[in-house]
Amino acid sequence: MPAKLSVIIPVFNEARTIGEILRRVWESPVEKEVIVVDDDSSDGTREWLKEHGQLYGDTRVLFHDRNRGKGAAILSGLSVATGETVIIQDADLEYDPAEYERIVSPILQGEADVVYGSRILGHNPSSHLRYYLGGRAVTSFANLLYRGGLTDLPTCYKAFRRSVLTALPLCEERFGFCAEVTARLLLEGIRIVEVPISYHPRKIDEGKKIRWIDGVRQLWLLLKLRFSSRSRLKDRGAGGHC
Repeated sequence: MPAKLSVIIPVFNEARTIGEILRRVWESPVEKEVIVVDDDSSDGTREWLKEHGQLYGDTRVLFHDRNRGKGAAILSGLSVATGETVIIQDADLEYDPAEYERIVSPILQGEADVVYGSRILGHNPSSHLRYYLGGRAVTSFANLLYRGGLTDLPTCYKAFRRSVLTALPLCEERFGFCAEVTARLLLEGIRIVEVPISYHPRKIDEGKKIRWIDGVRQLWLLLKLRFSSRSRLKDRGAGGHC
């Protein structure tokens, strides 16, 4: 993989896993830069990153001065990314960085501009039933509204040609980022290729943060963007006026 990959890691209260996920990310053999964005953690993650965040290779650490959400952290990371391709990496241990090469390969080979890693295609163990059903509902709703064929819209592993991602007027600061970026891609006719990935779900008491209201927000965003004339791609970069 000769092209550099920008790995954006949004982090909020992941003191138990941040060191391990960084180790696993840097074990991946792809050429990369790593951008960690701490979203005002209060459990020691912030302090750990200040002391140890640059122990591994080309790692850049950004800090939010207030909790803004996963989408905001991704956009902060994107604003300083320099790789030809970008992938999102959660700071927990649910997703395996050893799979980067397979996920990004369709982009590097000119077969796609966007690739989602599908937990469904990977035939993995399901997370708690409500999370599984919620993810399936959001995906099915997106397919219905946008005539898509996705199996796993809420997956963390989303890889993009950076020029495609930065051209989208992305505004959503919380978990609704997944719905917004998917809707805007599909509205522009940009095909999303899916590849199977492995998945190791964790429970709420292990730190899982998404809640039912986040699923409702994603459904609302999908509906809003589908029928809003202002949802079309504008000539502005990520984080533009919403």
